[in-house]
Formats: sequence, structure tokens, C-alpha cells
Amino acid sequence: MAHDFSLETERLLLRPFTPADFESLLAMQSRPDVARWLYWEARDADAVRAALAEKLGDSGLSFATVLKSTGELIGDCSVFTVSDEHRQGEIGFVFHPDHHGCGYATEAARALLAFAFGECGFHRVIGRLEARNSASARVLERIGMRQEAHLVENEWVKGEWQSERVYAILEHEWRANPVRSRRSGRDRR
Repeated sequence: MAHDFSLETERLLLRPFTPADFESLLAMQSRPDVARWLYWEARDADAVRAALAEKLGDSGLSFATVLKSTGELIGDCSVFTVSDEHRQGEIGFVFHPDHHGCGYATEAARALLAFAFGECGFHRVIGRLEARNSASARVLERIGMRQEAHLVENEWVKGEWQSERVYAILEHEWRANPVRSRRSGRDRR
């Protein structure tokens, strides 16, 4: 079931996806550089329509990430339940390359963690990424997550063995970590 609430940061609004997001999502997901470290290849219009339909009816929480100043969709963020029993969740984010290097992913990821530990009540949150995706690793480190695993060549993806890094943070670590309250402007590079 799709959600009907939004998260807000200093510069971003993380809101539910709508059918009107198709063109912006296509502009992002059709790029090979966006899909490079993901499970899927660059998507054509039909694949983006299918992905958007999933987001509109998703049991997970997908957020269209837009700039508050312009309303432009620049990213796709999510929170997933990994285990209800063990109160574990996962966060994920993908941003259009035109907006890399502005601190938006870090700002959005902080909001996702606050939501995951607050409203979702998770005890532990992870972030998983292809081991060569150093930009996403830096985002997870900036928000206080630690690398817990480096799984070497654990998956056959896109015609090659790929490795995976798993980052994590516990709720009590997040609450005690001063990084969580840092304003996004400090992350701009």
C-alpha cells in the first residue's frame, strides 16, 4: 500500500511518488551511469512505467525526492522492512547525477534514518551497496553508519561477479551520535 505522508529537510521534500513523476523518473533511470551499481540496467519508458507503478502500490516506503526551491525531482529514496520480528530496516537512495556533490543524498539519508528509528521503530538499519560504489559508502559513513561486512564476489550481476558492502547502525548509536543532528550545509563539497 502506498503511503500518503512526506518527510522534509532543509532543502528537500521526500514525498510519495505520483503518476506525474514519470518523465523525471525516466530522465534519471534511463541513464547507464545511474544504473551502474544497481541490479537493473538503464530502463526504457516501459520499464520506468512498471517501476513507477510498483512505487505507487509499494508495501515499502518509496519517496520522490524533490528540491523544495524548485519542485524538481532529483532522487528516489526508500525505507524497507528487513525483519518485523527483529525490528530491522534498510534505507536506499538514488540521485540524478546532475545533483551529485551537493550533499542532497546525505541530507535525505539522515531524514530516512530519523524516520526509520522514529516512526518505523526499527532497532537496526542497514544500507547495502556494490563494493565499488564509493560515493554511496561515503554518504552512509557521513550519517554515522559503519561497514559491517564486505562480501566478496557474492552475486552474479550484469555478467560479472560483484561484491557487496553492508553498513549498519543501531538505534541507540544513532541517538547518541552527534552526526545525526548536523545541518546539511556541512556536508556540501
